[in-house]
Amino acid sequence: MASRRSVCVAGLAGLSGIAGLSLGAGQALAQGTGPAANWPDKPIHFVTPYPPGGLSDQITRFAADRISRSLGKPVIVDNKPGAGALLGTEFAARSAPDGYTFFVAPTATVAISPWLRRVNFTLDDFEPVAKLTSSYGLVTARKDAPFNTFKELVAAAKADPGKYTFATNGVGTIVHLTGVLLHKQAGIQLVHVPYKGSMESMTDLLGGRIDVMYDPVTLPRVKAGELKGLATTNPERNPEVPNVPTLKEQGFDIDARSWFGIFAPRGTPQAIVTRMAAEAQKAMASPGARQQLLISAMYPDYEGPLEFGRRVRADNAFFRDIIQKENIKAD
Repeated sequence: MASRRSVCVAGLAGLSGIAGLSLGAGQALAQGTGPAANWPDKPIHFVTPYPPGGLSDQITRFAADRISRSLGKPVIVDNKPGAGALLGTEFAARSAPDGYTFFVAPTATVAISPWLRRVNFTLDDFEPVAKLTSSYGLVTARKDAPFNTFKELVAAAKADPGKYTFATNGVGTIVHLTGVLLHKQAGIQLVHVPYKGSMESMTDLLGGRIDVMYDPVTLPRVKAGELKGLATTNPERNPEVPNVPTLKEQGFDIDARSWFGIFAPRGTPQAIVTRMAAEAQKAMASPGARQQLLISAMYPDYEGPLEFGRRVRADNAFFRDIIQKENIKAD
């Protein structure tokens, strides 16, 4: 089993290989030639390493539905949660590179997890296909919390260190590291309570058993008045909750780097990678896509294989440095 360092170094080296993406391969597919000429001729599977109901599931189903309609073939969502998203990731990495299994994952799964734990995959096992979305991050509190903004949360936490809790969908997820970065910048201490998924943590937030979350999955509940929106993490306010101020407006600023993207098992024909990237781009630009994604505090933010691959490498290094500096360890 590879060490954390060897996993990531190998992955970075492998990702650099996407510079050889073949335009000719894409043309061959479009012209009906080559081994992938008849793709797709059966259902495609989109693997997500998280349980149903959470943000990862929502984004995967959104992309699957739009791409299925465009291709005229079923795109089946396979939820494979467990072990902090490692089970689904390892399943996708071992899948046949035949163009019928793709992996839809957030930043944390491919750019963070390998720095936290030993895994049975490397980034070299995946081919970046397309970045789908970026996130309007959201800081949310239980409805009866004694604070209404992030700035007020900071004041309350400083007055009573260790009293308040924040929930995440696991150690080392983007949600967790957002909290770590914010707490360090604000000089506060909150007790981390990790869950297996976003829906479980939101259930406890709704029930008042947890104080705060940094997960955009809470947006519909904030809009419904069931939870409090304390801040958005983007430079601009989320148009779905225009009364919630940004962190920057409250004197705080972080680089959350939260996205979802599609990956293919390494070895998938480049013609198919090119075609799926084009389908992803169409899905993100399709009518109503932006408005539908805003419901989940996301927005279309497409990048193709080359640009997305560069982003994965950069974010891998960014989070490596945070994890090592803060000495964050997986449970």
